[in-house]
Amino acid sequence: MVWLVIGLGNPGPEYTATRHNVGQMVVDELAKRYKVKWSAHKSRTEIAAFKIGVGENAHSVIIAKSKSYMNETGGPAKALAAFYKVEPDHIIALHDELDIPYSAIRSKIAGGDNGHNGLKSMTSSFGSAEYFRVRLGIGRPMGSQDPGDFVLKAFSSAEKKTLPEFIDRGCDVVESLITKGLEETQRKAQKHQPKNRTSQARRTYC
Repeated sequence: MVWLVIGLGNPGPEYTATRHNVGQMVVDELAKRYKVKWSAHKSRTEIAAFKIGVGENAHSVIIAKSKSYMNETGGPAKALAAFYKVEPDHIIALHDELDIPYSAIRSKIAGGDNGHNGLKSMTSSFGSAEYFRVRLGIGRPMGSQDPGDFVLKAFSSAEKKTLPEFIDRGCDVVESLITKGLEETQRKAQKHQPKNRTSQARRTYC
């Protein structure tokens, strides 16, 4: 069975290093980890393919990045899933999460979009929320900064010091979901949960 791993984000160099593109940072790192190159796909995505494991127990994995903006992610994702005949229960969406502190990672299947337009677009296009999510914590902005502006900014200087390790753990979580399942992945993730910053009201962001 093929797994489809989609890193959510916006296209273009002006967005590459922003918090909103942390999901794409993880799939970029997976491409490096497995030494595969990106190629264009007719679904308006970039994709790369590799296997986790060997022999009969190997898992085929397609990693993907949409060429559309965040709020239009669902169309390309659905087209790509249809091409490879992947059902939602074998899809993993990697996305930034305001309501989790920076560098914390949590995983789940199904649920709401919590104001995230990338997830909203995917759920609408698939007609189902029954796909896996890897929630990559970026925390909420301090003070009065608008969350929509916050997610479109680069990580702070302090955050950048630990960003490579954060991204690397994101790759580990994807591998664990595919090879060990959700319950074991969630159990292991509890060891890496920093304390949350002061929460603010939830708001829809790009």
